[in-house]
Amino acid sequence: MRGRRQGRAAVRGVVLLLAVAGAGACGAVQERRDAAEAEATRFVLDREAGRHALLCAALAPGTRDELEETAKSGCREAIRQAIEEDDLPPAGAVRAVDVWGDRARVVLEGDTLFLSQFPGGWKVTAAGCEPRRDQPYRCGIKGG
Repeated sequence: MRGRRQGRAAVRGVVLLLAVAGAGACGAVQERRDAAEAEATRFVLDREAGRHALLCAALAPGTRDELEETAKSGCREAIRQAIEEDDLPPAGAVRAVDVWGDRARVVLEGDTLFLSQFPGGWKVTAAGCEPRRDQPYRCGIKGG
């Protein structure tokens, strides 16, 4: 009888431990989701205000490099061109945020942003993205 009680107590302890660990993992996902949404919102506000230097700082290194290489100019000028010439739509309010590990997608009313988490925080890997049926998104700003 005593062995059964100890066994049940051990099972309850494991169940409790798993519940607490699961709650902690959900909190971590929610924290990453909130941080990705905050970075996307900052990016959109900086885009609307024409703060090109801050937009460049918000880009992932590979995205910034590809943008500069494609435009054959510095990041500020390249991002200005991408915004104006690609006629990126107004972003609007956040509709949904999906996080998968160190990657995120932030769906806005008129735009979709993709982000990756780096040691310094979330960085935008693609912006000005629109979904295409049965194909990858088409993005005005993107990187490798």
